[in-house]
Amino acid sequence: MVVSSARATRLSASSILPPSTHAPAYDRAARKTGIVHLGTGAFHKAHQAVYTDDALAAGGDWMIAGVSLRSPDVADALNPQDGLYTLVVRGAEGVSARVVGSIAKVLVAPREPQAVMAALTAPETKIVSLTITEKGYGLDPKTGGLDRAHASVAPDLADPRRPAGAVGLIVEALRLRRARGVAPFTALCCDNLPHNGKVLKRLVGEFAAAVDAELGEWIAANVTFPSTMVDRITPASTEATLAEAERLTGFEDRAAVETEPFTQWVIEDDFVAGRPAWEAGGAIFATDVAPYEKMKLRMLNGAHSMLAYSGYIAGHQYVRDVMRDAALARLVARHMDAAARTLDPVPGVDLEAYKADLLSRFANPAIAHQTYQIAMDGTQKLPQRLIEPAIATLRAGGSLDAYAFAAAAWMRYCLGMDETGQRYALRDPREAEIAALLGGLDDDSASIVDRLLALPGLFPHELAAAPEWRRAVQSRLETMLADGMRRAIESEARG
Repeated sequence: MVVSSARATRLSASSILPPSTHAPAYDRAARKTGIVHLGTGAFHKAHQAVYTDDALAAGGDWMIAGVSLRSPDVADALNPQDGLYTLVVRGAEGVSARVVGSIAKVLVAPREPQAVMAALTAPETKIVSLTITEKGYGLDPKTGGLDRAHASVAPDLADPRRPAGAVGLIVEALRLRRARGVAPFTALCCDNLPHNGKVLKRLVGEFAAAVDAELGEWIAANVTFPSTMVDRITPASTEATLAEAERLTGFEDRAAVETEPFTQWVIEDDFVAGRPAWEAGGAIFATDVAPYEKMKLRMLNGAHSMLAYSGYIAGHQYVRDVMRDAALARLVARHMDAAARTLDPVPGVDLEAYKADLLSRFANPAIAHQTYQIAMDGTQKLPQRLIEPAIATLRAGGSLDAYAFAAAAWMRYCLGMDETGQRYALRDPREAEIAALLGGLDDDSASIVDRLLALPGLFPHELAAAPEWRRAVQSRLETMLADGMRRAIESEARG
């Protein structure tokens, strides 16, 4: 994407920024690269890279070498700008700009695999972090371990010296470091997976053991995998994002991203080779991240998924539009309340205040966060966001209404056609499997529920076989199909 301007010059290290723009407050040329980040997308640029920018400003020496595992677009936008990019922060009070300088360069794994491996094995690399989305790990939902048939895993197991997937890259880099006598790095997962550090440790361990049992034992003894909780709403960049960045800075920026003012990062403090002073940017270091992680996955992400499926079918393009819909906004608040009841106390957090903050963030009129963007990869997200709290609620004998409505909305969304007859892609790794299951069942709610509850590895038997769950989901889906999503939302909101 390119801003259509004949006047503005490209953002670069020589750019003189206006006083209103927050610029890197350190000598970038004098800093070393200590972090390799796999998956240098918009979220990383709005989150971890900003915390690292703050740490560098506080005197740190931990620049980032980014890696794109597939597309060259991020590298082709960032590298001509010397790694600089504009972070456009949109709040209810206005818009501000910050130029972030923590990314030194971005490599493209398919285009320059040797350079990527050189960065991963460099002695100065102390941390390898990841934001590759849930589907990028090759996680088998049935076992919680490595899916050896996964597209990002199977080719690397067949040829482990030339990996392309994240887990294979980490294992090969650690193999080479061990062989060369180079100390290991910390592997830091920053994706929305429950117990994400433990998950990554298991996947890396299983992959390594399949390649070399002794290597697997060495990794288990020498590499740490801290868990994290990350939170910042980051819509996909558009032409409007790039135009806003140019307006605020005076420079064309093909790598600009936009985000909200709120940001949160909770990190398990377990690093084998040191870490940046991320607390300079407000990061929280904890001995146990799980309570924060569960809170965010169930209250924020769970409500996001519910409103994305129901809101998209109801014709709402953005989250802010959902929050202007009084009936649907009530269901968002109800979902958060239901999720909060499944949580243990979270240190230092008032859940009512957290809910109020979430509702305010969702309603932010300046953030154009698409419901269609949130709705992607549903089969990867539902377990931790909706299914786990639904099971906890079932066991406690609580009301399943919020989760049943969310599950029914997802099932309605899985039909791949809106209420005007317009088809859309699910953008889910199991899209073809879902389409095959649902072929010809456009208005048969009972069969749709039966088939999707039986989708392998998604709904555990305890939930799928519970009569009260099946009845609650089917009755809501039937209303959505017979009367439309608008009527279903209004009926649900009336209780």
